[in-house]
Amino acid sequence: MPENKIHDVIIIGAGPAGLSAALYTTRDRYDTLILDKSGLPGGQILLTERVENYPGYEVVGGFDLIEQMVKQVQNFGVSVTAGAEVTTLRRRDDGVLEVEINGGEKTHLGKTVILCPGSDYRSLGVPGETEMRQATRVSYCATCDGAFYRDKHILTVGGGNTAVEDTIYLAERFTKKTTLIHRRTEFRAQKILVEELYEKAGEHNIDIKLPYVIDRIVGDEAGNDIDHVVIKNVETGETEDLKVDGVFIFAGMVPNTNWLTGAVDLDDAGYIRCNCQTLQTSLPGVYVAGDCRAGAAMQLTTACADGVVAAMMLKQYFRDPSAWKAETAVGLGGAGW
Repeated sequence: MPENKIHDVIIIGAGPAGLSAALYTTRDRYDTLILDKSGLPGGQILLTERVENYPGYEVVGGFDLIEQMVKQVQNFGVSVTAGAEVTTLRRRDDGVLEVEINGGEKTHLGKTVILCPGSDYRSLGVPGETEMRQATRVSYCATCDGAFYRDKHILTVGGGNTAVEDTIYLAERFTKKTTLIHRRTEFRAQKILVEELYEKAGEHNIDIKLPYVIDRIVGDEAGNDIDHVVIKNVETGETEDLKVDGVFIFAGMVPNTNWLTGAVDLDDAGYIRCNCQTLQTSLPGVYVAGDCRAGAAMQLTTACADGVVAAMMLKQYFRDPSAWKAETAVGLGGAGW
């Protein structure tokens, strides 16, 4: 059953985007409720041991950063409701938004909603991947973690544009050696990028191995580092051990938006389409922020910025809800940062 209270703002997701949005909505004295499906707020950044590209910090742990962000919003009276997985979003005829959690366990009511469910890196699901990710030896973001592998040997995995571009980026700027594997005999990336990859392979010590996949990632006895990675030739089935210091997996992202199908417009990949100036979605009163939106830069700092923009833009909706149609006429699309 729906609760009687109608919140000014319901924020779905307590990652950096959601917490940043809450900081601004509560300072504007909007009654704000944060719902998060996990037991701890923070999202993906909790898995990052060292953050070196967040303004104001030379180095900060992901957990420590989120802890400070949570304390900051709590100082303004906001609490994060953990274990509240949103399963349905709908808008009533009177304009009130219904946010159903845990398959109908409870329904919260809000005048506006900011969607911040985030996205997850697509994992390979191979043995050792999770353990070495927790040990920060498996990464999915070259921009985030490339600097940790200066003069090291790394393995990169993937065949699309991102895999090729980021392999070149890592090899040019950081690594002593880079081995790139892809499961097919040809890359899916644009031909001009593939040509650049092969041109720079000799200059920057890039070893390209096709068609190979990771069979398993083996940690050392302490479980803190990679001992070796077992790779397998797809055609012959033969395996070989590869000594590397880190693994970068570029298999794409998966937005956490399945539950939004039919509620707001999504692109073909499941990202939430929005007006990239106002972050308005196709559903009046509903905004989006962070990695779940089409056109997002997939960075910690830009996720926080999205949260701020959404929180500021919803004030216009409170002043004049009828202006929504005019604003969204700018167009919903995927162009972004």
